[in-house]
Amino acid sequence: MSSHSLSVDESRSKNRVSDIRNTEHRNTEHRNTEHRNTEHRNTENCDAGNRYSSISATQRIGRIAGVVFGVATQALFLWTVVFLFLFLRYGGWCEYQGWWVADTALAVLFAVPHSILLAPPTSKYLRQWIPAGLLGCVHCMVSCVTLLLMFRFWGKSTVEVWHATGWAETAMLVGFYGSWVALLYSLYWTGFGYQTGLTQWWYWFRKSPPPQRAFVTTGAFRYMRHPVYMSFLGLIWFTPVMTLDHAILTGVWTLYIYAGSYFKDRRLLRFIGEPYLEYGRRISGFPIIGFGSLRRFR
Repeated sequence: MSSHSLSVDESRSKNRVSDIRNTEHRNTEHRNTEHRNTEHRNTENCDAGNRYSSISATQRIGRIAGVVFGVATQALFLWTVVFLFLFLRYGGWCEYQGWWVADTALAVLFAVPHSILLAPPTSKYLRQWIPAGLLGCVHCMVSCVTLLLMFRFWGKSTVEVWHATGWAETAMLVGFYGSWVALLYSLYWTGFGYQTGLTQWWYWFRKSPPPQRAFVTTGAFRYMRHPVYMSFLGLIWFTPVMTLDHAILTGVWTLYIYAGSYFKDRRLLRFIGEPYLEYGRRISGFPIIGFGSLRRFR
C-alpha cells in the first residue's frame, strides 16, 4: 500500500472523527437549549400559576366580603326602620344645652352624604373601587349609619309649637300612619329592592347582569312624580306634638326633600331623556305644589 493511500485514509478518518465530534457538540447544544427552554417555560407557568392563585384568592376574599356586606346592610336597614318609626312618632330622649345646634347638624348630616352619593360623578368615581352591584348597599349603609347617629345624639326640647288633642290628634295620627302606608306603596312601584341596594346586590351575588330598571308611570306615579318624597313629608309633618326640636328636623328635611326632588328630576332627565320630559309635562312633582321646581315641566 502506498504512502499516498495511507495519507488519504488518515485524512478521511480524521474528517469522520471531526464530523462525529461536531454532531455530538450540536446535539449537546440542542439538548442544553431545550433544557433551558423547558426550565423557562416551567418557570413562566409557575409564575402564572402563582399569579392566578393570588388573583383567585383576592377575588374569593372580595366575594365573601361583598356577601357579608350585603347581608349586613339589609339587616341594618330593617333595624334602622324600626328606630325611625319610634323616633318620628315619639321624638328624641336626650336633654342637654345647645341641643338646637347639635340637632341642626345631625339633620344636615343625613341630607348631605345622601345627596353626594346620589350624584352621578360620585357613582362614577366609586365604581373604580367598588363593584357596581354593591353601590346601592353602600348608599343604604351610609344612610342608616347617619340616621342611627341622629337617633342616638338627638337633643329633645320641651318647648311645643303645637299639641293636638281630640279629633285633631286623631287626624294627625291617621296622617302619620297613612304616610307609612303610602311610603310602602310608593316603594313597591318604584322597586323596593333598588332603594336598599338589595336588587343590585342580588344580581351581583348571582354574577348576572341586572335588568334595566323600568320607568314607572303607574300607581301613585300617575298623580305625582315623587310619591316617595311626598310620603316622607307626611312622616315628618303629621305629628300630634310638634316640639321645637321636631320643628327643626321638619324644616331642614322639608328643604332637603324639595331640593332632592329637583336634583332627582335632573338625574332622571339625563338617564331617561325624552320619555321623562313628556311625563314631567303632564305630571307635577307634588300634587299640591304647582310652583318652582316641582311644577310641570315647560
